[in-house]
Amino acid sequence: MAVKEKDTEQKIKEAARKIFQQKGFAGARTRDIAESAGINLALLNYYFRSKQKLYDIIMTETMQTFFGGVIKILDNQETSLEEKVEAFVLHYIDLLSENANIPHFILNNVREDPEGYLDKIGSLQQAKHSFFVQQFLQAAMEGKVPPINPIHFIMNLIGLVVFPFLAKPMIVATTEISDEIYREMIEERKRLIPLWVNAMLKVK
Repeated sequence: MAVKEKDTEQKIKEAARKIFQQKGFAGARTRDIAESAGINLALLNYYFRSKQKLYDIIMTETMQTFFGGVIKILDNQETSLEEKVEAFVLHYIDLLSENANIPHFILNNVREDPEGYLDKIGSLQQAKHSFFVQQFLQAAMEGKVPPINPIHFIMNLIGLVVFPFLAKPMIVATTEISDEIYREMIEERKRLIPLWVNAMLKVK
């Protein structure tokens, strides 16, 4: 594919990613995507044939970006459990601070077809067999962490990181804090979440 064609395709995907993540499949119009990408509708159809095909590509790439980072962190054989927690928190708070629509986008679509999307990236199976799971189970055998299913640990960690982004409208509305204070608190969580997680690991 020529450089110009690749650039056009990338522009379309970037425009589609923003609009799909903001409005979902039903609310997004291909005409709006084409206008945002600075092309005509016929050219968009030439590259991606249909709205559904473009949507599936964006959804799969978004999930690969989100879950792919998890796997790299969990499978790192050079880091301790504590270092994995710190890396996870830093990576995902930065990622979601740049694009807070990702969790809503993923959850809304996985709810409709959980097996379909997760099978495309295989992240669930990779997480189950990651080095982190072996590391956690070994630490549990040695009495260093509670003897619990490692998935509990992963769910707690994901919840601590992702929930504030999912619940931002509710949090801001009920606490009446400004966007600036909210952002400061999110940044502060980079330091606090590892401390909270370490405290949880001491509960036997």
